[in-house]
Amino acid sequence: MSSAQAVAFQREKDGSSPEEWEDGAGLDPGDPGSGRRPRYVVLDGATEAFDSIRWVGQLVESFLGLDGGERPVLDQPGMSDWFARMQQVWLDRTPATFGSFFEERKFTEQGSFATVLGCELQLDGDGPTWTAVALGDAVLFHLRDGGLLEVFPPMSADDFGIDPDGISTQPSQLPRMAARLRFSTGSLADGDVLLLCTDALAAWALRSAGTGAGPWATLAALDHPAAFDDLVRTELATRRLKNDDVTMVRVQLSTDPANALLVCRS
Repeated sequence: MSSAQAVAFQREKDGSSPEEWEDGAGLDPGDPGSGRRPRYVVLDGATEAFDSIRWVGQLVESFLGLDGGERPVLDQPGMSDWFARMQQVWLDRTPATFGSFFEERKFTEQGSFATVLGCELQLDGDGPTWTAVALGDAVLFHLRDGGLLEVFPPMSADDFGIDPDGISTQPSQLPRMAARLRFSTGSLADGDVLLLCTDALAAWALRSAGTGAGPWATLAALDHPAAFDDLVRTELATRRLKNDDVTMVRVQLSTDPANALLVCRS
């Protein structure tokens, strides 16, 4: 039976502290005994929104089932129901007080917002597969034998803008969110790699892919948070990478059982 090994890399934008990182990432290795499948998620909270760090954290916990609730089913009805449930939880946790009238107005009239890309693996059955859902401009890259096999959602480096779709706390946005949801599935083979990237890194990767061999071998081989940080610093210095929070979850499929535990110290 296949297994999946996953690791998350993150770096806040230059000029920010780690506590100001507004992306989100989560890993659930699953539980074969109970039938709980491995699941992964990355999110990008909107800087101008109200308390996007809290909104992103709420979404990560619920998508992975870490809040004690049911994980959303990755289909149209399941995700639509989850959106509505998350909005209600957000309202139930309305702050008792606000720092100012303007903060209260922002909470009421604008709320919070985040793009999302989630992925679940099925490792049993006839063959391993992935199922993904996306709303916005976080991107999944499926790699095989060192090359790019699929991009989901289908995007080019020029498709990244300043007003992506995403999960809003505003109930009035539910119809739009449901209409813009994207779904995809793919078959997996031994050694395949999935990269779940938020927008800045995804745009850089797609742009870099047009300049030669592409960044895929480099991203697939990252083995330490310091190596990821060095890569981001280099690309920021050359201005090939936008100065933004950068997040990537890497998942690698293997038919060999894990025989070591790697602990990284940054």
